[in-house]
Amino acid sequence: MSLFVTELRRLAKRRLTRLLLVLLVLGLAGVATAFSFSSHKLSKEVVAQAQATSDAQYRQAVEDWKKTVATCEAAQARGDQDIEERFGPNCGRDWMPQPEMFDLKWNLPYQFDFRAEFPMFIAVFAGAVALFAFLVGASFIGAEWANGGMMNLLLWRPKRLTVLGTKLAAVLTASLGASLVLGALWTLAFWLIGTYRGTTAKMTAGAWQSIGLDGLRAVGLILLIGGAAFALASLGRHTAMALGAVVAVFGISEVAVRIAVGVLKVPFGDRYVLSTYAQAWFTKQVELLDYRACEFAKGECHPAQLLITWQDSALVLGLGGAAVLIAAFWAMRRRDIA
Repeated sequence: MSLFVTELRRLAKRRLTRLLLVLLVLGLAGVATAFSFSSHKLSKEVVAQAQATSDAQYRQAVEDWKKTVATCEAAQARGDQDIEERFGPNCGRDWMPQPEMFDLKWNLPYQFDFRAEFPMFIAVFAGAVALFAFLVGASFIGAEWANGGMMNLLLWRPKRLTVLGTKLAAVLTASLGASLVLGALWTLAFWLIGTYRGTTAKMTAGAWQSIGLDGLRAVGLILLIGGAAFALASLGRHTAMALGAVVAVFGISEVAVRIAVGVLKVPFGDRYVLSTYAQAWFTKQVELLDYRACEFAKGECHPAQLLITWQDSALVLGLGGAAVLIAAFWAMRRRDIA
């Protein structure tokens, strides 16, 4: 039996892996189920009822307006002095409600639009599965170092880089498999929600292609996070190394860097924050604005703009992940195993 198949089986049989997978499935199923109850199919009856409600609100507003004008006119007849403060100029006659102010859409229940809203749920899915990949990847190699399993394996198979690479391949394969299977079920679930409790209108071949590309970016991020967690835990020989590194990166990037660029008044400070690149990876681009150059006293201002694209995100996140992996394999080649 090959080393890869052995490692893949060991990963699948770990209690933590199975527990995390069950929690992941239950969490995703819970989100989809709860969301399905918030969406409503806009049938002809529902639209007609919303239109009737809007018409009734318009008629009531007109009646209230007429009463206000009549009250104002009566106050004028009595010679009251504070009429304009109470009722506005011309007794509010120029403020008559208009039908377009009572659009029926304000009385319609929420309806899920698969084409417009599903990309957001791809990001939700990616976040959940990325957390699964992170914990599985970090704990798999971290536990091996902590309990001496890695040392025993290297006595049987002394090729260090091959062993580490095979374990990494097992983690990435498991993460990829979970992403593809659960991603297909996630898409099917929201397609059914859109079909029976929402709308799937305007789903052209181009729309499906865009959703497919969003899914590929989600899978890429999941594999990157799983691989980086594996590498960090291998560097520190403990699962806690990966967890600590994430806390440190979050603290530096999201807190320290934001404070520093704010104090130093660095233009487009968010370009130095990792969350900006994570957002651009899913939304395809993020537009940063710099209002510091504006002189509002001179009138309208067009702030300076900087566009962060998904290609920029691929470069930044890819280089970061590659650096961690290279460091892990370099350390594996040179370090004392005992």
